Amino acid sequence: MAVYRFKPRLHSEWVLEKQSGEILPMGDVLRLLAAVDEHGHISGACQARGISYRHAWGILRKAEAEFQAPLIETSRRRGSRLTSFAQHLLWANRRIDARLAPTFESLASELQEELQRLYSEEMSVLRLHASHGFAVEGLMRLANGQDMLPLELRYRTGIEALASLDRGECDLAGFQVPVAEYEKPILQHYLRWLDPDRMLLLHLAERNTGLFVQPGNPKHILSASDLARPDVRFVNRQIGSSTRYLVHLMLESLGIDPQDVTGFDSGEFTHMAIAAHIASGMADVGIGVETAAWRCGLEFVPLARERYFFGINKDLVGTQSLQRLLDLMNGDAYQAYVRDLVGYDCSLMGQVQTLEQAFGPEFAGRR
Repeated sequence: MAVYRFKPRLHSEWVLEKQSGEILPMGDVLRLLAAVDEHGHISGACQARGISYRHAWGILRKAEAEFQAPLIETSRRRGSRLTSFAQHLLWANRRIDARLAPTFESLASELQEELQRLYSEEMSVLRLHASHGFAVEGLMRLANGQDMLPLELRYRTGIEALASLDRGECDLAGFQVPVAEYEKPILQHYLRWLDPDRMLLLHLAERNTGLFVQPGNPKHILSASDLARPDVRFVNRQIGSSTRYLVHLMLESLGIDPQDVTGFDSGEFTHMAIAAHIASGMADVGIGVETAAWRCGLEFVPLARERYFFGINKDLVGTQSLQRLLDLMNGDAYQAYVRDLVGYDCSLMGQVQTLEQAFGPEFAGRR
């Protein structure tokens, strides 16, 4: 088994270029603003960032002079808080991070694979292609913190992941299926890639999917039908994603043309990017899993309960690689992580099922 000497990490950091060509780095400013936002006062932010009070104010005053706008409001009773200008800067940065996270994680996995090839040790890596989600994100973090389970990730839509599994390009394909009303239409969407003769399912978690709205739900958005209102701006998931298709199905069942929804043609790659759009006021409503709404202080309107699976080929069963994955999934650390995700249920995590067991007798001997 390979031992990873290096674990690449990629992160975004943007700069501003003045007309003179001078570059203004934004990293220190944004990290300090995030710390003030979290702790509610400058001293707590300084302690969290490991910098002096004087240095922190130097960063802030310089940035305020460049922007010609205040960034911090202070008072004895309420401590320190960000101005509206600073909040918009911070949410813009969070939105960028959320958009780039899947790409960076996939590229980091590729870099890790390339680095490992420079050594002569034998590799045994599980290849995971999956749509973005918090349970997958946590699994990657824990797996790559243990040399016993190298896990290589590529973020894909559910259809792309299942197609990769069918072609032998990955070992696990992550995809979600809503329960009840929309289960059959979504399964029909996946049908070409669901082969009961070759495939088994590894249950990861159940989760709540729904609408994200501003605190207090000022526009009283209560269902998918409200997306067609002319005063509502919607932000959607990317083309090809199962969540986007679910929205399409919901609108179709209501007799609503998607083109009547302002913003239906938009596309974001992560739940957090959707939430950041709403939190920053760039849209009134978006769709994703409840965890993202909670993390961004948004209200959540539930629409569907989803089961998230890893599709695997039957020949993976009994291998040491799969057993190591099951051990990790059933371990205390990962179980606790998923239990703490708002809107998630891990009671069936690690259960291996046939397609018939998961979805009913229509998959018995279909091929």
